[in-house]
Amino acid sequence: MLFSGAALLALFASGATLAQQTKVSEAQAPVTVTAPAWQKGDYWAKVDQTLLMDFGDLAHFRDADAKLGPPAAGEDRVVFMGDSITQGWHLDASFPGKPYVNRGISGQSSSQMVLRFRQDVIDLKPQVVLILAGTNDFAENTGPATDEQVEGNLKSMADLASANGIRVVLCSVLPAIHYWWHPELANPAARIAALNQWMKAYAAEKGYGYVDYYSAMKDADDGLPKKLSPDGVHPSPEGYAVMAPLAESAIEKALKGNGKPTT
Repeated sequence: MLFSGAALLALFASGATLAQQTKVSEAQAPVTVTAPAWQKGDYWAKVDQTLLMDFGDLAHFRDADAKLGPPAAGEDRVVFMGDSITQGWHLDASFPGKPYVNRGISGQSSSQMVLRFRQDVIDLKPQVVLILAGTNDFAENTGPATDEQVEGNLKSMADLASANGIRVVLCSVLPAIHYWWHPELANPAARIAALNQWMKAYAAEKGYGYVDYYSAMKDADDGLPKKLSPDGVHPSPEGYAVMAPLAESAIEKALKGNGKPTT
């Protein structure tokens, strides 16, 4: 069968349009993920209210911090500072008998953590702080943030801790390729990898500890595999089982002098 030049052009254009529509359809196809139990109900309404009334959510741990009091003599207190990835970590199960304090708040960006860092870390007088922050900045939970702004917030927390005699362990951001609660955002994998490279270099420059969860957990697509995360962001028990020995090793090194505040 013979076609005229015009007919061929029309056929190719039709095929290209169909292919383009298919790609758009695939790209816009929603990612179906079951939200964790703690993110259901009126969770997001409460988050919005907190952003308006108490941006850093200092009320969240205010009473718990006061009740905790100072460390006992000889206690090697460690504070885990972070977001939902930290909040969901059952430290008593991963580190039985250890005086480790969980100060993770679901949904928080690094800018929120800076605001509560004195109350929830410095005033608790730990020997070591593990700082895990950044993924919610890339998810734009509190609006767009540049890489430099996220780096600045991590610097501020680490340097505040160091200035107050607390040994610092910076933790790599966990791999992710999409945020199911903000599916319209671009794949964050490249930004996460770049932030982790910067963080590792900054920790080395300042003499801080660094935990590389990222390399131990990422799959071939630079995301979290299903066996380590049901939703591609939050670790499963198997995910925390990968993280725990890495964190413990970094804490032990910090207590022995690595991560010691620089003068």
